[in-house]
Amino acid sequence: MAKAATLKPFIRSWEGGFANVKGDRGGATKWGVTIGTFRMIYGKDKTVDDLKAMTEEQWNHIFKVYFWDKWRADEITSQSVANILVDWVWASGAGTIKKIQKLLGVAVDGVVGRKTLEALNGYPDGQHVLFNRIKAQRTAYINAIATGTQAKFKKGWTRRLSGIQYGSLVYNDGTTVINK
Repeated sequence: MAKAATLKPFIRSWEGGFANVKGDRGGATKWGVTIGTFRMIYGKDKTVDDLKAMTEEQWNHIFKVYFWDKWRADEITSQSVANILVDWVWASGAGTIKKIQKLLGVAVDGVVGRKTLEALNGYPDGQHVLFNRIKAQRTAYINAIATGTQAKFKKGWTRRLSGIQYGSLVYNDGTTVINK
């Protein structure tokens, strides 16, 4: 089964410290956590200063409960498939679950249940083929959203996605970690 500890350092390698880039729809972020996500979890009254003060413990909680567990990734048999799915929901939100459900031919409800997991783990063409189909769909998604004020992020998004490979992860510094 997939392990969150394999993906966490990859995500952190791609997420800088605090940023509030003009034109970024996510707004203020720290370590990839947007102000909107932070407020959803810790209270709508939280400020940008509260986000700046986010702790490692809070980040780990957000990653595990709101992203890894959203995909029920502990129950996904392929680490590579779990990596690409959780990283996508991390980067683009829970709505991406529906895109994968459509690809799998299961009910498109945005909830990862037994049937979605069975379709993922038992993909008839194999996990490598499924991974490649998900990656192609994510590439198309990036191409579709990287317009207007978001166009400046396309190169970084594409570079990050290229670091998610079947059987390995390539961190932002070029370090490659093999995952089985």
